[in-house]
Amino acid sequence: MLPYLRQIDENRHYTNFGPINAEFERRIAADAGSQWLPEQVTTVSNCTVGLELALQALELPPAARVLIPAITFAATATSVIRVGMKPVLCDVDPHNWLLTPALARAALARGPVDAVIPVSTFACPHRTDEWDAFVRDTSIPVVIDAAGAFGNQGPGELTDVVYSFHATKSFGTAEGGAVLSRSVERIKRIRKLSNFGIDTSIGMLDSIGTNGKMSEYHCAIGLASFDQWGDTKRARRDLSARYARALARICPFLDYQTKPVDGIYPLLPVLLPPGASAARWSEHLAEQGIQSRRWYSPSLHTHPALRDIEVSGPLDVAVDIGERILGLPFFIGMTDEQIVRVCVALADANQEENSP
Repeated sequence: MLPYLRQIDENRHYTNFGPINAEFERRIAADAGSQWLPEQVTTVSNCTVGLELALQALELPPAARVLIPAITFAATATSVIRVGMKPVLCDVDPHNWLLTPALARAALARGPVDAVIPVSTFACPHRTDEWDAFVRDTSIPVVIDAAGAFGNQGPGELTDVVYSFHATKSFGTAEGGAVLSRSVERIKRIRKLSNFGIDTSIGMLDSIGTNGKMSEYHCAIGLASFDQWGDTKRARRDLSARYARALARICPFLDYQTKPVDGIYPLLPVLLPPGASAARWSEHLAEQGIQSRRWYSPSLHTHPALRDIEVSGPLDVAVDIGERILGLPFFIGMTDEQIVRVCVALADANQEENSP
């Protein structure tokens, strides 16, 4: 980290797309694959802003209808609302918990859709070839909210992707994010919008943007994170494997999201047995000094600020799993003893749930 901080001091360039930012964008492009260029990447201050700017850059009509999954973080919905568009909720696949192209096509048959934001739920990746086919067939743009899926979710040929580099993610810069698109022109527009909408060639405002840039300091953390990215990936895969073995042995009553076993995951959600309440189980764990989280749940349409949100079709899966998803402690350095302690507490909660 220190060498990058020294570079910032030497450069005397602290924000506004400085040389550290440029190097960070080059590393992001390289990580995406040999066919990706730095010009197809732009950093943003966070994933929420990245989603807002990616939507704004589509230049859709006012109140455009954007299809999003009912199981997602609140920012997926708020980013749509804050740019003057209308979120429309859709159910998710019962196995991978994703809004799939098949579900989007079904929603399109029920009513108009102007754009789609699938979410890489709990870092589970989408098949971008399937979303690219959706774009070709429908001419409806797709922007994947891959907030926690850096390292798992790649961009498509026609499908843009937005990442979060928040401190809670597998790859972190404290705060930050990035947008990737094959369209260099789209990236230029998003970059301009992140700089208030100023056309720097004339020094004048030609569109209404915001201040959505990453500072050189956050990009420096990103470069340091890339330097240890290989170790981070190995540690997270090892943690996932050790947890999976312990859960299979001690908690056979649990179910899980279908996702690649070799993924790089920032968190661990489990699906409690039918009829179980994640809120009750969370209280049981808390009594034993174990924190848990209800990530992405309950379904968005139950949140007070979103009770009037439009829904496309039934939300049977979202309502069901939204009450049963529980996030477990999951961090690099977690010992086998700590993992077993969590698993035993879950087994106790299950026994208590089934007691007469």
